[in-house]
Amino acid sequence: MIIMSREIEHLIENLNSKDKKVRLSSLSELMKKVEIGEINLPPKSSVINNHIHTFYSFSPYSPSKAIWMARASSLPTAGIMDHDTVAGAIEFIEAGKIAQIATTIGVECRADFSKTPLNGKKINNPDQDSIAYIAIHGIPHTEINTVMNYFTPYLKKRVERNKLMVENINELLSVFDIHLDFEKDVVSISMYHEGGSITERHILFALSKKLTEKFGKSSKLVEFLKNELKIKLWPKVEQNLLESENPYYEYDLLGALKSDFIQRFYIKATDECPDIKELVEFSERIGAIIAYAYLGDVTESVTGDKPSEKFEDEYLDQLFEVLNYLGIKAVTYMPSRNTIQQLQRVRKLCEKYNFLQISGEDINSPRQSFVCEALKNQEFENLIDTTWALIGHEIMATHDKTLGFFSKKMQEKFPDLKERISYFKQVGLREWKNAF
Repeated sequence: MIIMSREIEHLIENLNSKDKKVRLSSLSELMKKVEIGEINLPPKSSVINNHIHTFYSFSPYSPSKAIWMARASSLPTAGIMDHDTVAGAIEFIEAGKIAQIATTIGVECRADFSKTPLNGKKINNPDQDSIAYIAIHGIPHTEINTVMNYFTPYLKKRVERNKLMVENINELLSVFDIHLDFEKDVVSISMYHEGGSITERHILFALSKKLTEKFGKSSKLVEFLKNELKIKLWPKVEQNLLESENPYYEYDLLGALKSDFIQRFYIKATDECPDIKELVEFSERIGAIIAYAYLGDVTESVTGDKPSEKFEDEYLDQLFEVLNYLGIKAVTYMPSRNTIQQLQRVRKLCEKYNFLQISGEDINSPRQSFVCEALKNQEFENLIDTTWALIGHEIMATHDKTLGFFSKKMQEKFPDLKERISYFKQVGLREWKNAF
């Protein structure tokens, strides 16, 4: 339990300062208070998370604040996973050392599968066929600048498309006297000036702010969404939007807009999505681990706020064949997102192709818990093991890329995947214990 004195509140607020030095120094001060017993944090559990977004893509958390939230949630490890950028990676690593949390570095992007047998299929992207979300995990620290330079041109191309989508929104909503200024309303709430990305969520968050300014946090706004914009609101979402004191109001409104409004202004991503073969080659070149992000069909939403929608389950066997052919040797998934039947099928296919299984809960909203309760189930214990193996890989690959998890040398030394996981897990655990 955190005793919230005004001083502690101020330090926590400063974790999201625009100044990186202030963020890290505030985290240091908070951890000093933990050491002397002024702040009581829960003991570290075994639960992990490899997919935490920061405000360098879209999130209410800076890298330092994300680490603080992870530590306050009892996590022993945390993984940064921003869209198209690793601008927050160095801070995340430094913050992890301060809070004594083992860290992993990753980047998420959209890749073009149009030159594969999956062309024309809805893969794991609700907004666009033939385009899939891919995660690059375990980036060696020596390659962070390389990754940043690789994605910079794609960030710029994404900005141009974002501008056009804002124009589409303004055209749609001009009759209601609602207008977004791209620089003032969208860029200003991003970290683009420091190498961060601007996503559709930034646009929708800016629109959420405009709508609440115009209609207030009230039934008037809910009626506007339903009657004028013809947005279907799930009961859970509508209830949240009828609560004027809801501290997460604009995030909930963003979710409603993303679910049922985005396709009206969406422009297909093209030049900002690298070809999947190129991305696999890049990942191998820098010594990282590229993973397909499994989404899965939505029938009855586990979270109660998503429409029924088909993704890759109908052709999952073919998907794994394509991934294997492309040289993708890992799959990441969220146990809380899918049914046990879906997860068992994915896990069986991962075992068939000797794919590394990685897990992480997609954190980009203050409503989301840093703790995935499903990981407390013994059935998912392997995901905790692979997280420590991922940490071990990152340590080894940072020292020497030829010693990474999927390097030729280590595959020859440990041809059995389980043995390799065990070896890298021990490296991760040993280095973590020695460091802290």
